[in-house]
Amino acid sequence: MHRAEREILTGLFEAAVSAADPLTALRPHLPPPPAGRLVVVGAGKGAAQLAAAFETLWDGPVAGVVVTRYGYGAPTRRIRVLEAAHPVPDAAGLAASAALVEAVSGLGPDDLVVALICGGGSALLPSPPDGLTLEDEQALNAALLASGAPIGVMNAIRKHVSGIKGGRLAAAASPARVLTLVVSDVPGDDPAEVASGPTVPSDVTPAEMLAMIRHRAIALPPAILEFLHSAPDAPRPDDPAFARNETRVIASARLSLEAAAALAEEAGIRAVILSDAIEGEARDVGLVHAALAREVARRDRPFARPVVLLSGGETTVTLRNTGGRGGRNTEFLLSFAEAIDGVGGIAALAADTDGIDGSESNAGAFADGTSAARMRAAGVDPVAALQGNDAWGAFDAVEDLFAPGPTGTNVNDFRAILLR
Repeated sequence: MHRAEREILTGLFEAAVSAADPLTALRPHLPPPPAGRLVVVGAGKGAAQLAAAFETLWDGPVAGVVVTRYGYGAPTRRIRVLEAAHPVPDAAGLAASAALVEAVSGLGPDDLVVALICGGGSALLPSPPDGLTLEDEQALNAALLASGAPIGVMNAIRKHVSGIKGGRLAAAASPARVLTLVVSDVPGDDPAEVASGPTVPSDVTPAEMLAMIRHRAIALPPAILEFLHSAPDAPRPDDPAFARNETRVIASARLSLEAAAALAEEAGIRAVILSDAIEGEARDVGLVHAALAREVARRDRPFARPVVLLSGGETTVTLRNTGGRGGRNTEFLLSFAEAIDGVGGIAALAADTDGIDGSESNAGAFADGTSAARMRAAGVDPVAALQGNDAWGAFDAVEDLFAPGPTGTNVNDFRAILLR
């Protein structure tokens, strides 16, 4: 890939991330000072940066606690930052869940809780209900991550196996008012889905959740299945405890893609946003994007070159080999690279806006029409790597991994395909 193409794609990613910058996103949504106390709680990969930004913007007393992923912390003065494991929860997350509940307990009607919620909070807030253990919740998360189910289905299940998700943290804060400020990483930007909605109740009933499991034949641990068949209903949106609460989405994939599109247009490149809510198996989504890119490269339809195709959302990966390395963005791009093998004029970047794709240190990778051939020359069969869920290894072999480091925000997948 030419350096100029790599620089353009990197610039588009940076524009998308900057649009979700905590200071920029929070500033218009600061509440008026409450008559009583102000307590800040939060969870997610960007929670520490949101807490630091809130402290910078807030002129008045504030206390609270947020939890983020290991290595994602940020310096704060008054809001305590805890770190825990992601994507599979650990004991530190269990302690963090208890700390958040303690922080909102015992408040009165004049107090205000500001909840800073972003992607990754589901794993960072383990809180198994009576009868289950942390090990059960760890097994549940592992099963869901391997299932290939969309995020909405996974979070619907998580909410019913939790003492903090599905609005339960907000219920613990009652009678205090709760203002939830959400950085959305889910397709459709439903705030009840982000981090499994610790302060936003969902209208998914236990019966509907069980139907989702049956429909998708999701293999859950026996202890979890047994619990779910008798699980109490999660708090409902019409519960009087939530009557004074408010929820706002302050950053999202839509806003970030629009920022990237504006930057491309400024550079004289037409930008087309395909969708900000694409879901499905990552390798299949890669094939669809590749077919569209080939049509543009060969026939200038449905869009004439130069053009950049942008998309976001949250794809999934069904694990076929637990020994592989990589995440959904690198798997998308490996499928894409194989499908454009030998086609010139195409350069692409796929990356997670939080800076980490899966469990490795890269956010994603770059690819063009030479990627598959260069992988084969380096001794890696891209088809075998895709079948083995080892996209990281394939792109590492050709030095095309993209590793900007943690970004401090999370609005999910970012894909940019440049056709010149």
